[in-house]
Amino acid sequence: MTKIEIEKVIRDLINTFLDAGKVSINLRNKGLKKEIKSDNTPVSNGDLEVNKIVTKKIKKLTPSIPIISEETSDNKFIKDLRNFWLIDPIDGTYNYINNLDEFTINAGLILDKKPAAGIIYAPAKKRMFYSYGQDNAYELKDGIEIKIDGSRDFNKDKIKFVSYSNKIKPEIQKFFDKLNVKEYIRMKSSLKFCVIATGEYDGYVAEPRACEWDIAAGHAILKHAGGSITDFENNEIFYGKEDFKNPSLILKSKKLT
Repeated sequence: MTKIEIEKVIRDLINTFLDAGKVSINLRNKGLKKEIKSDNTPVSNGDLEVNKIVTKKIKKLTPSIPIISEETSDNKFIKDLRNFWLIDPIDGTYNYINNLDEFTINAGLILDKKPAAGIIYAPAKKRMFYSYGQDNAYELKDGIEIKIDGSRDFNKDKIKFVSYSNKIKPEIQKFFDKLNVKEYIRMKSSLKFCVIATGEYDGYVAEPRACEWDIAAGHAILKHAGGSITDFENNEIFYGKEDFKNPSLILKSKKLT
């Protein structure tokens, strides 16, 4: 796909994501139907309905590109995936089903095993982020497109990270010490990628956990805003692994790279 084609696809998805966000909130207001999946994680009818809305639109826009979604088994057994979509219809389901605001709707386009574009919407916070190539990362605020370049004020003596947990493991603390991290806040959904991309926070460190659909869209947005994502050994992150499991992660804002 050309850059122009990728941009058109992402822009065509914006209204779909806004609509899916409204559906997610409306279903939650009515009262969600919840189940526990085989991996002992929760899922709701909201997750499934958003998945239907997003996958239907993506299939229409790019019918020849397979879709891998957290909530379906479709295409997960294809060997040597190189070009495909990764969808997490509701990232932060715990927040979603417990009437918290941090949950997000996510789709990342992978080309040649690398993130080529991403779109993330946090409906309860009314924050929409998307990207379709280097130096083309944006936030949509009140209908106005704002370019994300991580240009917020940066203070090397007050480096702020996000963390998956309030309790920092020793392995993570080593990186915090090395990077001079002075404070951190817990943030569980893919919104962490977006607030690092904007420069609101400076980074994130995680041991191997979660799956590729949890990070693909955010990876694209942060990378295209000038930030970086590697594993603990400074290796580039590739997608389409057989089990879709993530390696260790270090996210850095543009100002920290």
